Amino acid sequence: MRALPWILAGILCHMSAAPVAAPLSLPEAEALALMHDRQAVAYEAGAQARREQAVAAAQLPDPSLKLGIANLPVESFDRSDTPMSQLQVGVRQRFPPGRTLALAGQREERLAAGLSARAELRRREVLRELRRSYLEVYYQTRAGWILDETYRLFEDLVDTTRAYYGAGRKNQQDVLRAGVELSLLDDRRDRVRTRLETARAELARLVGPEAVQRPLAEEFPEPPALSAPEAMQRALDRHPQLQRASEQIAAGRLGVAVARERYKPGWSLDVTYGERNGREADGSGRSDLLSAMVVVDLPLFTDKRQDRMLAARQYELNAVEYEREELRRELHEQLEAARAEWERLQARLARYRERLLPEASQHAEASLKAYQSGVSDFTALMRARLIELDARLTALRLRTDLAQTAARLRYLVGEES
Repeated sequence: MRALPWILAGILCHMSAAPVAAPLSLPEAEALALMHDRQAVAYEAGAQARREQAVAAAQLPDPSLKLGIANLPVESFDRSDTPMSQLQVGVRQRFPPGRTLALAGQREERLAAGLSARAELRRREVLRELRRSYLEVYYQTRAGWILDETYRLFEDLVDTTRAYYGAGRKNQQDVLRAGVELSLLDDRRDRVRTRLETARAELARLVGPEAVQRPLAEEFPEPPALSAPEAMQRALDRHPQLQRASEQIAAGRLGVAVARERYKPGWSLDVTYGERNGREADGSGRSDLLSAMVVVDLPLFTDKRQDRMLAARQYELNAVEYEREELRRELHEQLEAARAEWERLQARLARYRERLLPEASQHAEASLKAYQSGVSDFTALMRARLIELDARLTALRLRTDLAQTAARLRYLVGEES
């Protein structure tokens, strides 16, 4: 029993010395989200597969080996009975028409570049969603702190009102009103906790369940400064979605070129060596034979094959070009909308910081002094405190929305802009 205090002291020292999880900063969360995402890796693997396929597509078809016997007499099945009987071995190589092989390889390279652009698009999408989720967790956490602080303040006001009521300075209605406001504020705290858990679950999906258990960094993750509108417009043209569409258009044009090459004839080279058995009439051995043959395709009837394939490739190219133009228009509309929202949020946040927050705080302090002096009633005091609370939460919401809008803009114009 005498050693029990020392044991407890040792346990407390060990607990105090336990390492505390470092706060989760936004850059670290971004790195974790990119590391956990497998979709971009899958697209890169697909791009590499296309590059390998491009090498194979540009090669000639494998040659064919011929082995056989020719002109064998069926009466005796003896090769020496007739001078035309021979054992044959030959090689045949086919050459596709025109530049179809080179064009097919180039087309696969373009498709590979399109998949690489899709991987970059996925990384941008992951960063946009990560920043939005991280900022939402930050907002809900700080909103909970503000509500907890206000709740403690309201508890003091309730105690003060009850004391005034016991001294005969206030009526029972003020006490009941204070209890109602305290309960409503407690309900707001519960709603914020629920939204915080939802935001944490979404963040955990991106960074992993271990990282989301760590507290967030206390400093607000301010977004970097944005470029001028003209620079944003130029950067938007390098958006991965547009790059992917451009690569698909280039692949489509190469597909059209391949279809045009199909009008040209393909050809094959056939070289055969024939070994003969037996002897000639003069007793000399029979000479072996060598044959060489060129086989040329005759694309004479093109209306049902080449014409149709060319038309199909052209329609596919037109479809991708229309899609790129529509995509460009949608991205420009998104950029303009995000920039307009950015400017409005900046103006509103400046208004809250410069006027509304200081005025709400002064109004709350003045209402408290007036209530303590008996000049004002409890309703005016509660209204002033709630106005201050709403102003603080709105300012925090505006700051968060501004950073989330910046994340959308960075998704559109890239990290460098």
